[in-house]
Amino acid sequence: MKNYYISLELDNYYHIYNHAVGQDVLFKKKENYNFFLKKYSEYINPIADTFAYCLMPNHFHFAVKIKDEKVIRTKLQDFTKIRDFGRLELMKVYEKYISKQFSNLFSSYTQSFNRQQNRKGTLFMKPFKRIRIKNEIYLKNAIHYIHYNPVYHGFVDNSGDWKFSSYNSFFTKKETKLKRKEVIELFGDLDNFYFVHKKETDDNIFDE
Repeated sequence: MKNYYISLELDNYYHIYNHAVGQDVLFKKKENYNFFLKKYSEYINPIADTFAYCLMPNHFHFAVKIKDEKVIRTKLQDFTKIRDFGRLELMKVYEKYISKQFSNLFSSYTQSFNRQQNRKGTLFMKPFKRIRIKNEIYLKNAIHYIHYNPVYHGFVDNSGDWKFSSYNSFFTKKETKLKRKEVIELFGDLDNFYFVHKKETDDNIFDE
């Protein structure tokens, strides 16, 4: 059974995803998608490496790896107050901070979206979903699933036709904060990355 309440631990991979509340949508215009990615860069890039993402009208998916303790520790402005904590207490502080960064992302985006759309209230379901990615096969499946999502839901015929995912970033030389080299190496090479992404996926590959 999936455990959506697991902690986000240092140096671990996760499939992060969430859905709009009710029948709402998260993104109505191109600028909404772009603004969300801007906020993602602000709040999440400092604490996690991103391997793939896809933004859909009413939900999103990310494959990430939480950064190691050395990096996370530098983000805590009051670390001097907690450096004498026991190991277990310290891990809880890190986990709380990491989760807070995601919460800040959703809160910041919601406030801006609500002002633009003249709406009130919660936009994202709570809590946001997370599944630990346990091995390379699982990570490859997650990346494939994330990029194939627009095809799976019938928005486009090919992953490359969807503008709001990381798929096309792997076929350019433009600077990116994605772990592009690592992902291509995970699939063997770019040709195999392309070949695998032409295959169908389903919504049950992460069931445990």
